[in-house]
Order: sequence, then structure tokens, then C-alpha cells
Amino acid sequence: MKPNIKNIAVLTSGGDAPGMNAAIRAVIRTGIYHGINMFGVMQGYQGLITNNIKPMDARSVSNILHLGGTILKTARCLEFKTDEGQEIAYQNLKLNDIDGLVVIGGDGTFTGAKRFGEKYGVKVIGIPGTIDNDLGGSDFTLGYDTAINTVIEAIDKIRDTADAHDRLFFIEVMGRDSGCIALRSSIASGAEAVLLPEIETSVDELIEKLTLGAATKKSSSIVIVAEGHKQGGAYDIARKVKETFDHYDTKVTILGHLQRGGSPSSFDRILGSRLGYAAVNALIAGESAQMVGLRGNDIKLTSIEEALSDHSYKLENDLMEMTDVLSI
Repeated sequence: MKPNIKNIAVLTSGGDAPGMNAAIRAVIRTGIYHGINMFGVMQGYQGLITNNIKPMDARSVSNILHLGGTILKTARCLEFKTDEGQEIAYQNLKLNDIDGLVVIGGDGTFTGAKRFGEKYGVKVIGIPGTIDNDLGGSDFTLGYDTAINTVIEAIDKIRDTADAHDRLFFIEVMGRDSGCIALRSSIASGAEAVLLPEIETSVDELIEKLTLGAATKKSSSIVIVAEGHKQGGAYDIARKVKETFDHYDTKVTILGHLQRGGSPSSFDRILGSRLGYAAVNALIAGESAQMVGLRGNDIKLTSIEEALSDHSYKLENDLMEMTDVLSI
């Protein structure tokens, strides 16, 4: 395959996700394999504006496959949202003679990449790196699997103390707009109930379910609350439930940024490697404004615009039904 592109830069932006380093490694080494000069942009779009762009070789990405976070660092950059900021970023790309850009991140990252690419004609390929799994065009986003495993491990430990003390635990997980982590975690951990941003669930409905469980002699209950639930976070829900339902000693655990860290799972290491490899090949083939994603077991291209569209289909209907059936 003869490259039609000479210099490629890669950056990570927005929230970090386990598996980003696997993707960075694959991007750098795939490009070098094809004779392309490779660059890393430090601290995301901020690095484009400050010209914090450095050449990278195959050894630059040694021994990072197993690491969480991102060796390129990441930052949220308000300046990149402005015309002035994007102009500076473009001039720095020209200064370094970069003619292809791989961006790894979530919806904010892709929104910036779409506008930047359209405005300046920069060839951009996106890799979906977000634990929330809230992008279209890929069944799984980078970091999602690891985050779920982290949540399940924490809930398993909480279940031990909940059973020992007849406790009702409300566990808040990440997901401001997406209930993907909450839904899958609820099935895998055997939670009694799950509250999702996409579904209106009243406190009365939750209390009815908990009352039924208490009547059938459940020794404890776990309720998983996505942080973006319309009735409030775990503390808000717990307070409302406690006012009318005092069968259990009620406790709240906020897992927070614990979910972002840790060594990526084997799934995310392989996914990151596949997506990084595919992103460079897409640039070589002349593609732009596309995202590489996993569909079934195949890597496919989806326009960045489509990737930013509705992703509610990711709440699988059978899992939704199972939350009620299996928690009786």
C-alpha cells in the first residue's frame, strides 16, 4: 500500500479512557510501517494551539499497551472552540507540515474535529475513546468495557457488606447522558434496580420494586443510578426513598473517576489496536471526516456527523427487560 500522505499527528482529547494508549501505539507504529512521519500532540487541542507537537518513533510507544490514561495527556480546550483558536491550530499544523490528523476522544472531541476539518480541509479520522459508549457508529467505544469491569468489581465488594448488614446501597456511576454503563453493570452485578438518563423512572416506582423485594425476604438491595438520571443523583434518590421506605439501612457510594482509571481490559487493548491501525489506513486511503468503529466484529467507517447523532439504540431491549425479570 503506497502512502498518499506524508505526516500524521495523533491527539487525545476530553476525558481519558482505558485503551487510549493501545490506540496511540497502533497509530504510531502503523504509520511508521508505511513510511509516514508520525507526531504526537500533547494535551489535546490545547497542544495544537501551543504547538506542543513532537515527532514520535516506534520506541516512543514501547511498554504503554497495558497503561491506563494517555501518554499524550489530555485537556479540555475552550480556546479551540473559537475561530481564533482554530486558526492558530491550523497554522501550527502547516508549520509542522502535517497533512493528516487522528483524534481520539468522545463527542466534544469529534465536534471540534468536524468543524476544524470542514473549515480548513484538514484530513481527520476519529477514534471513539469514551467510557460512556455514547457515540454512534461503533457498538463499543474505547474504555467502555474496562469501565464496566471496574464498576462490577466495586459492586461485588459492596454487595458483601450490604448482605452482612441488611443494607440498601445506591451506587452512582458515570453517564450524564448515557445509561450504557449503568445498564450493563446492573445485569452483571445482579442489581435490584437501575435508573437511567434515557428512561423516566419515578421514585414511587422504585419504592414499589424495593418493597416487593423486602416482602420476599431479600437480605439486601443494590440500586445503580446513572449520574444523569432525571430525578437526581444517588444522594437525591436515596434521600427520597429513605423518607418513605425504611426497611433497610440506606447507604450511598459514588464511584466517580475511579471508573476512568486502571489497566485496560484485553478487549479494550485489542479494540484500541484495531482502531488505531484502521485510522491510519483510512487516512492513507484518502478518507476524511470519518470515524473508525466496531460493528459486529468488523471495523467500519462512519461519518463523524453520524457518529455524533442519536445513540439511544445502545440500550439493548433484552437487557432492559432483564433488569426487571432477573431482579425478582
